[in-house]
Amino acid sequence: MGFTDLNEMIDFAIEKEQEAADFYEAAGRQENMAGSREMFTEFASEERKHKRMLEDLKKGSVDQSIKSYKLKWITDIKRSDYLVDVEYHPGMNYREMLHLAMKREEKALAFYNDLLANAEDEKTRKLLKILCQEEARHKLALETMYDDFMAEMGD
Repeated sequence: MGFTDLNEMIDFAIEKEQEAADFYEAAGRQENMAGSREMFTEFASEERKHKRMLEDLKKGSVDQSIKSYKLKWITDIKRSDYLVDVEYHPGMNYREMLHLAMKREEKALAFYNDLLANAEDEKTRKLLKILCQEEARHKLALETMYDDFMAEMGD
C-alpha cells in the first residue's frame, strides 16, 4: 500500500470499513443459525459506525462523542495472532466464524495503528486512537468468546 498522504489512507480505510460491513451483512444473510446472523449483523453495524467516523474526519467535523470519548488500554490476549487466515464459506460453524472475525479485527487494528503513526494533527490522532481502541475491544471480545467456546469443547 503506497499512500502519498493521510487523505489517501483515510479513503482506503473508508473503503475497507464498507467492505467489512458488506461482508458481515452478506455472511449474516447466508447463515441459518439466528445467533450467527445476529453476530454478523452486529459486526456490520460497528463497521458502518467506523466508516461514518472516518467520513466525518474527512469533512473536518468531529462529533461531540469523539471529543468526549475516554480512551483506555485494551488488553491484547493475542489468540488470533496464532491462527492462520481463513475465508468465509456458508455454513461455517461457530468456532470458524469466531476465528474469521478475530483475524479481520486483528488486521483492522494493525491498519489503524499504522495510520496513527502517520497522523498529522491531534484531531486525526484522537479519531485513530478511538478506532484502534474499538478494534482492540472487538478483538478482545471475540478472543474471549473463542477461549470460552474452546474450553466448553474440552480444548
